[in-house]
Amino acid sequence: MNMNKLLVSITASITLLATAPTMADQTQQSPAATDSSGYSNPAAAGTQKTDYNDAELKKFIAAQEGITKVREEYIEKIEAADSQQKAQELQMEANDEMVSVIEDSGMDIPTYNAIATAYSSEPKVRNRIEALM
Repeated sequence: MNMNKLLVSITASITLLATAPTMADQTQQSPAATDSSGYSNPAAAGTQKTDYNDAELKKFIAAQEGITKVREEYIEKIEAADSQQKAQELQMEANDEMVSVIEDSGMDIPTYNAIATAYSSEPKVRNRIEALM
């Protein structure tokens, strides 16, 4: 069980830390810039669920806000760590908190990751999320 949680935490953190800067950058752009500069992954286009309901997207938004707070809280601590081991320990703490944030928002990790991927690669999903923010 503990190994499974570790694997989920590592997988989630890789995805979360990779998508969080993208989402922050995109939400700070003007709507016109977002529409014209969105990256579309041809390999992912049309191969994943993109018809999320508003309740799922609102849970995603709530989770993303919490993840951003955790990320901001830990990024300086990790960068200031005096050893690689301490940085890894802090990363694991951050990962655990991010997993908790997602679960506390009423989502599971695979659904969160799928919506985050769709946000990054599918303009339709990105536009719906931004409209709900």
